[in-house]
Amino acid sequence: MTADSQFPLRDGILHAEAIPLSELADRYGTPLYVYSRTALQSAWHRYAQAIAGRNALICYGVKANSNLAILHEFQRLGTGFDIVSGGELERILAAGARPDRVVFSGVGKQGWEIRKALTTGIKCFNVESATELERLADIAQAIGVRAPVSLRVNPDVDAHTHPYISTGLKENKFGVDIRLAPDLYRQARQLPGLEIVGVDCHIGSQITQVAPYLDALDKLLNLIDILAADGITLKHLDLGGGLGIRYTDETPPDPAQLLDPVFAKLSARGLDHLQVILEPGRSLVGNAGVLLTRVEYLKRTEVRNFAIVDAAMNDLMRPALYQAWHEVVPVAPRAGTPVATYDIVGPICESGDWLARDRALPLEQGDLLAILSTGAYAFTMSSQYNTRPRAAEVLVDGQHSWLVRPRETIQDLFAQERIPHQR
Repeated sequence: MTADSQFPLRDGILHAEAIPLSELADRYGTPLYVYSRTALQSAWHRYAQAIAGRNALICYGVKANSNLAILHEFQRLGTGFDIVSGGELERILAAGARPDRVVFSGVGKQGWEIRKALTTGIKCFNVESATELERLADIAQAIGVRAPVSLRVNPDVDAHTHPYISTGLKENKFGVDIRLAPDLYRQARQLPGLEIVGVDCHIGSQITQVAPYLDALDKLLNLIDILAADGITLKHLDLGGGLGIRYTDETPPDPAQLLDPVFAKLSARGLDHLQVILEPGRSLVGNAGVLLTRVEYLKRTEVRNFAIVDAAMNDLMRPALYQAWHEVVPVAPRAGTPVATYDIVGPICESGDWLARDRALPLEQGDLLAILSTGAYAFTMSSQYNTRPRAAEVLVDGQHSWLVRPRETIQDLFAQERIPHQR
């Protein structure tokens, strides 16, 4: 079992905290996302302990899971937020977020998103190109405010993760070449409407080693020295997010194992005044969620056995997109059912519609399965492909459960569509 300990096996049935997952499936239907509030709190407290007494801000990466209930829980606990769209800004405001604890990342900010963030009064824009810097300055000047900016620099550091989620190499679309950053900071200093407040980097996701972060940090510290010699002083240093979780046999570091050497390096360089910002997403929510799905059919062929379930790639895109591995376990394991090797697949008309491959499981038609570690980049990446309603989401706290997002109806999927009149 690699999901958080808040999904224990009790009396032969997998639970979410104190509630049998089979009971939740019966009540709310499947496919169904189930989140543990206690698991969310536990993950947050690991970060809170790591920054206790230090000048630091944890900004939850909203793209990992943007359900309002999740956002409100983190806001209540004291997080800031890292957003990448105007839509995410609206979400966190609806959840009660403080704008002055919000950083806005992303390579393609549109004019309306910039204006909304400026008038809301966010903490910082993480700027990713010279042209974005110019647009931000123009919009800020037009509405009569100063835009707080931080350059996201690309340190050309290999995060040793999947290429689709590696973001700190030269060939990636993200950030500004660190060698060009000093000139761009000088340009920013000359542009009216801008206030330079920090430096930022983000090297990837599902990182399970501290070394890549520290390599990136060393490059940022050298950049900070260059800027200081040029009279450009900063208020914060943003190391991004990306700390991994355990899906199978990974051993990712604890937040303190990452942050302790970071603070030590800053202190050694006389930079204790810099606020450290970290933007975790997956490591706060990934193992706080499971996806429940029911076996519709068992199909055996000469070369493979298939367990065809009611969840699909539209519910969980990570396996098809990244070849990601999620543990799959029966919610109520059967005694006496023979074990066979199955591909767990959905009903979508794509060969890429698979959730797990080559899993040895004792299965019968109608069995309920839990796909673990699906609290991050799961529902947020879901779609309505094949006119499939998106799954419901449930939050559990002890013996209580809340439906925090109802299942879409089929009618919801085309309610906004229009058939034009014939001419």
